[in-house]
Amino acid sequence: MMNCKQATHLMSEDLDRPLRWRERMALRFHLMMCGGCRNFRQQIAFLRAAMRMRSGGN
Repeated sequence: MMNCKQATHLMSEDLDRPLRWRERMALRFHLMMCGGCRNFRQQIAFLRAAMRMRSGGN
C-alpha cells in the first residue's frame, strides 16, 4: 500500500509527466482511502489553475 509521502510525490510527478498505469491505479486507490491526500490534490489543482490564469492561460 502506498503511503502519503509516495502519493504526494506521484501527484507532483503527474504535473510533469503522464503517470504509468500502475502509478495511476495505486494513486487512485490511495486517494480513495486518504482524505488528507485528496485535499492536497485539490490544492495542487487550485494552484495550477491560478498560475495559468496569472500567466495568461498558457
